[in-house]
Amino acid sequence: MKNKITVFVITLLAGILLFATPVMADTDRIENYTITVDVNDDATLDLTYHIDWKVLDSGSGIGPLTWMKIGIPNSHVIKTEGLSSTVDHINQSGNYAEVYLDKSYYEGDVASVDFLVVQDYMYQVDKLKEGETVYSFTPGWFDDIKVDNLTIKWNNDKAVAFTPECSIEGDYNVWTTSLGKGDRYTVTMTYPNDAYGFDLSKSQESNEGGGIGDTIETIIGGLFCLIMSVGFFAFPILIGYLCNRGFGDNKPTITKTTRVKITYFDSCPGCGAPRKEGAKFCEYCGKSLVKSEEKITDEQLKKEEKAAAAFTKNGEYRYGSSPNTFIRVTSMSVPNPHYHAPSSRSSGGHHSSCAHSSCACACACACAGGGRAGCTTKDFYNTDLKLASLARALEIKKADKGPDGKEDK
Repeated sequence: MKNKITVFVITLLAGILLFATPVMADTDRIENYTITVDVNDDATLDLTYHIDWKVLDSGSGIGPLTWMKIGIPNSHVIKTEGLSSTVDHINQSGNYAEVYLDKSYYEGDVASVDFLVVQDYMYQVDKLKEGETVYSFTPGWFDDIKVDNLTIKWNNDKAVAFTPECSIEGDYNVWTTSLGKGDRYTVTMTYPNDAYGFDLSKSQESNEGGGIGDTIETIIGGLFCLIMSVGFFAFPILIGYLCNRGFGDNKPTITKTTRVKITYFDSCPGCGAPRKEGAKFCEYCGKSLVKSEEKITDEQLKKEEKAAAAFTKNGEYRYGSSPNTFIRVTSMSVPNPHYHAPSSRSSGGHHSSCAHSSCACACACACAGGGRAGCTTKDFYNTDLKLASLARALEIKKADKGPDGKEDK
């Protein structure tokens, strides 16, 4: 009886440790993340990446950085190419570019890489206005890694509009920002339909519908409460199962709708010309007429403006009674963060490097979506460490027994 109580106490403590320490310390930081975009005649994009990736921790079973997993817009990749000597080779795996390095990088090292991705299916013809094609681009983000400096440089030849505000450096529009864990940043560039070889069959249309993501989150929230009531020690086992098997509506994509409140100036802040209905840039001096942009949620809509939440199709809709305030709706298919396809990849050298991977994926329309590569792949809850400690405790307990199998006095 005493032995059973001891084993139960050890198991309970191990379960509490597993539950109480799900957040790992930062293992990496991205000091610079620069993407230079050039539009080709056939409307594909040359995306030239430069990344300075600093390793903060290569111990604790994590291992050195040997490859990076970077989210790219979609699987329609024409070409990938390493441009720096630090890139050994690149594998494209769905919505990721797996960049394998020339060597192992340890704590304190910075891996600087340059590579090229030639990307197709990146635009939407007549998205906001008939006769104009829009590129919308969200670089792959990192759920577990901070980005000190993100820079997007986009060649502005033939462009007629862009968002958000940015600086102009020579032939390029330049956006700079920093990103916290899981943060993302989106830019758009608009061109006349005849500027490049836009193919209507490659124009990505957003799917309407949705609600799956919310349903899954509700189900998982309920399951979490159930796990809490059953016992702490069951938590890591069930989480590992969910990560590997998926849960609920296990579809690869869901529909995500975002809304941005936009306020325009009455007249151009540059030359003073009155703003025409629907204009985003001054027709005389070309200056942006956008006064402010703010991402909003359904909860932030005022009671009399709840009708705006019903709009799910891409476009701009008047916000309340103000003549200069609108809601821009962007509805798109994004990867389901709870979808986990069966993996045929062995652990091998990939396992230790997954802790340094870009926890990002991407979808059509050049909009990246978040999602972890898999809890068990990264040993996110340190199950190897904790279960090993439990095993050692049981070994010690066994060693305390005498030759007759009874516990020594």
